[in-house]
Amino acid sequence: MTVLPKFSDIEEAEKRLRGHIAQTPCAKSQTLSAMLGVELFLKYENFQFTASFKERGALNFLTANKEQLSGGVLAMSAGNHAQGLAYHAQRMGVAATIVMPKFTPNTKVEATRVFGANVHLHGDTLEEARVYAEGLSQEQDLTMVHPFNDLHVIAGQGTVGVEILASVPDLDAIVVPIGGGGLIGGVSLAIKSLSPDTKVIGVQAERFAGAYNDFNRLAISDSSNKVTVAEGIAVKEPGELNKALIQEYVDEIHTVSESQIEQAVFDLMEVEKVVTEGAGAAPLALLRKSPDLFQGQRVAVVISGGNIDMMVLSSILQRGLVRSNRLARIYVEIPDNPGAMSVITAIVAEHESNIVDIQHQRAFSASSARATVAELVIQTRGSEQELKLIQALEAAGFPSWS
Repeated sequence: MTVLPKFSDIEEAEKRLRGHIAQTPCAKSQTLSAMLGVELFLKYENFQFTASFKERGALNFLTANKEQLSGGVLAMSAGNHAQGLAYHAQRMGVAATIVMPKFTPNTKVEATRVFGANVHLHGDTLEEARVYAEGLSQEQDLTMVHPFNDLHVIAGQGTVGVEILASVPDLDAIVVPIGGGGLIGGVSLAIKSLSPDTKVIGVQAERFAGAYNDFNRLAISDSSNKVTVAEGIAVKEPGELNKALIQEYVDEIHTVSESQIEQAVFDLMEVEKVVTEGAGAAPLALLRKSPDLFQGQRVAVVISGGNIDMMVLSSILQRGLVRSNRLARIYVEIPDNPGAMSVITAIVAEHESNIVDIQHQRAFSASSARATVAELVIQTRGSEQELKLIQALEAAGFPSWS
């Protein structure tokens, strides 16, 4: 018979973790609250030492089982569980071996190695990494620390919910990202034990919607060969313990698209000056997608982690500028006359815009042989300024479009 965590397990975890992990702030965002029409509180788990809530479950497992860990521990993880386990295992003098999928961002791989872990990169998916890790565990007699389907891990993650309610009582809803379900499993148990009327709402990436499908009794969709900016929750389906907890304590689960997650990462960076990974931004993405679900309510979202690859972050910021029309691409037909380009650049300058990049070529152009089409990437203040610039170019005799 499966034994599910109880609230007393979370209380025990809270005692074990006290003084060893950060009690992260749960702060109100005045700007995002005004933008979304809610009273919004952000639980900054990206402020943990390894920038993720995963430290909680990892440390609770280590301390609860410390007498049985002399041979070392092993974990399969896309990064955050790996770092949390490696860091606290090093603190406790326990050898750690970590298996990570090959797609794991380099920042997470290197951060795990910094804590002295023996890292194996294997498989294209978490499932492939899991199978390899289980074989390695038996071969080397290592204690397996599952990233989400373990009672002690779930109880440790549940302390997030206890801290949220201690900071912000009388919440109407808490929104939590879901991958394997350890975080929402523990948080939902804590919330419903302390504040039964508070809704617990889960959110997943559309491309990895295993918990959403299971919750709604739908077929588990094939997620093979799919990628997501929220790799921290790129899990095919939740663990069995968490499925049971989700069915009992979670009120709703929704999904968000890649572009919605990217926009939420961008918003948190621009508005709150906080770096988050895709999984950590997914709850805010849901509020942006479906504001009517939360209008006028007191809502907390769990910013679960901040370990994002710098190349991915750079791409998200560039794409965010494009979505907000602060980075625009304009095409201009230019006659093949001396000085024509200088006229165009002068018009751009007059409209207080800046040329970031300019390209043109003649051989592949559909324009006249006596002209060329230039592609200008322009910094603007938004769509209104972009439109005025195009109109000015047209008025000066240069056909233009975006």
